[in-house]
Amino acid sequence: MATTRRVARVAELIKREVSNMLLKDIKDDRVGMGMVSVTDAELSGDLQHVKIFVSIYGTEEARQQTMEALASATGYIKREVGQRLALRRVPEVVFHEDRSFERGVKVLSLINQLSREREEKESKLSD
Repeated sequence: MATTRRVARVAELIKREVSNMLLKDIKDDRVGMGMVSVTDAELSGDLQHVKIFVSIYGTEEARQQTMEALASATGYIKREVGQRLALRRVPEVVFHEDRSFERGVKVLSLINQLSREREEKESKLSD
């Protein structure tokens, strides 16, 4: 079992390398359909499995195609991560879509809407 510090360090290195691969190395056009960014990488304590969370900006169809392209590129990504980081055992890579940004935007818009409604209600009461 690796130390917590090592797990965090390797996860950050994997996140950085996968981000670079998505920008420069992966030639699949489906990845470029939606703007893709790696938001997080969760590595298991035994360094055998990594969940890579990606945020995809675009239509639902673009998201779906991008996730399919990432799933088909996992073998390439795993091999490249192993070579670039010189890991003894390369973790299994699984991509997950991260929709937290969308949820944050939705919550902020609801808060702004409630704020406007409160201001309108207070202005009507003061008149």
